[in-house]
Amino acid sequence: MALIENKRARFDYSILEEVEAGLELFGFEVKSLRAGRGSLKGARVVARGGEAYLVGASIPAWQIANAPKSYDPERPRRLLLSRKEIARIASAEGEKGLTIVPICVYNKGRRLKLSIAIARGKKKEDKRHTIRAREEKRRIERTLKKEY
Repeated sequence: MALIENKRARFDYSILEEVEAGLELFGFEVKSLRAGRGSLKGARVVARGGEAYLVGASIPAWQIANAPKSYDPERPRRLLLSRKEIARIASAEGEKGLTIVPICVYNKGRRLKLSIAIARGKKKEDKRHTIRAREEKRRIERTLKKEY
């Protein structure tokens, strides 16, 4: 079950490959994420200097009064990946037309994990096709529900 999700990612991009990454967070950020607060809208992953970072994600402090005065909710957060995975992400980032987008943050045991995807942006006609398929599926489910 996802704690927070980037709902636009699967609509705007066609997913080529998914990778699971750990997140380097403060304690009050973990509590905030577990409460379902935070947003991956407009976030992306960048690889710099042999490390990968989550950029553009907003994770507010759990209790604003107890957070440090210098706390920035949109600070870059380091991702915990193996060297091999970071190299794969860096090569995909350099490839034309590919981007690395966060999909969702979820619990795995006591740890918080981030699902990231190497993706290619969809064109307008692909998005229309996705909408058409989704509406067709809903219509079929409604029809089946009426029969029973």
